[in-house]
Amino acid sequence: MIEFVAETGSTNADLVAAIRGGGRVAEGDWLVADRQTAGRGRQGREWFDGAGNFMGSTVVRPGPNDPPAPTLSLLAGIALYETVVPLLGDPSRLALKWPNDLLVGRAKVAGILLERESDVVIVGIGVNLAGAPRIGDRETIALAALGPVPDRDLFARTLSAVFDRELERWRSAGIEPLLRRWQSAAVPVGSPLSVHEPGGMIVRGAFAGLDEGGSLLLRLEDGRMRSIHAGDVMLG
Repeated sequence: MIEFVAETGSTNADLVAAIRGGGRVAEGDWLVADRQTAGRGRQGREWFDGAGNFMGSTVVRPGPNDPPAPTLSLLAGIALYETVVPLLGDPSRLALKWPNDLLVGRAKVAGILLERESDVVIVGIGVNLAGAPRIGDRETIALAALGPVPDRDLFARTLSAVFDRELERWRSAGIEPLLRRWQSAAVPVGSPLSVHEPGGMIVRGAFAGLDEGGSLLLRLEDGRMRSIHAGDVMLG
């Protein structure tokens, strides 16, 4: 089920409130807004709510035999990638950047925000379909700059179906196939990255893939390899 609403503060926040209030939000259900007045991205950034863009959230209820919940970020990235690729015609223009950005060239076209509430993971996704925000330190782009503006409702239905399919694969096959597929869709190995860690340190190196748990592998300038478990990652 996909519920479309004209306006809300944040689709993630609405699902959190529903769960806290004892409501049953089923896997496979999505909340999609025409406009968000308090949308958020990673690190508390405000999320652009331009008309015609996709802003939606769903939930996953990880079970005891499921892969680690943090790898849902990679799952969401693959689902998003698989949904957007057919709209571009040239998949070589599209790439995933750890942990949860989708890029066209160096420009961000979509982002993912995961939040935990009790035993539920809320997955929020924002995609620049019709327009892109101006962000001081980041390049952005909308799919409308590359071709016809995608229909938001059709995009929502397609993403919902792809996400369900990837969730089933995640549960049945584990994370090894997911890691391989994610890395094949990622920015090229060797791409220079700077990681702004939660404590404020900036670590620079080159993208070297993912480790067995899905963390970012960064090859430092002295050749050492470092696993990054959290941080804000930028190209260059």
